[in-house]
Amino acid sequence: MDLNSLKPPKGAVKDKKRIGRGEGSWGKTAGKGHKGQKARSSPAIRPGFEGGQMPLARRLPKRGFTNIFKKDYAVLNLRDLEKLEVNGVVDIPALVAAKRVKKAKAGVKILGVGELTKALTVKAHKFSAAAKQKIEAGGGKVEEI
Repeated sequence: MDLNSLKPPKGAVKDKKRIGRGEGSWGKTAGKGHKGQKARSSPAIRPGFEGGQMPLARRLPKRGFTNIFKKDYAVLNLRDLEKLEVNGVVDIPALVAAKRVKKAKAGVKILGVGELTKALTVKAHKFSAAAKQKIEAGGGKVEEI
């Protein structure tokens, strides 16, 4: 068998639909019906256009705004640090390796939910006041990256 002798199976390849090539197949209006915006050569109907009716996006009330400068931190609680099998230093690569953080978006923030009994040196981008207090009370250290 050679590459030049390969053929697709019977019925796998269909002929292109020949539109507007006489009355025998899709003739006259070529499947576009009679007149109207969609029958023209280039119907420019933008997404969300509702035929002149006020579009839904403009009918609904608008509130607030989206802050494009917002920093999205990966959040971790002290109870999550307590479960880690790490002695000594807890940093971003250790958290990713332990699958506690998928990716350190704008950084990692440690929150004070739960208790920490180990003396750990925690390196993160942000800490809540309660988390700082509990880590230092347990004999650990806080290092902001």
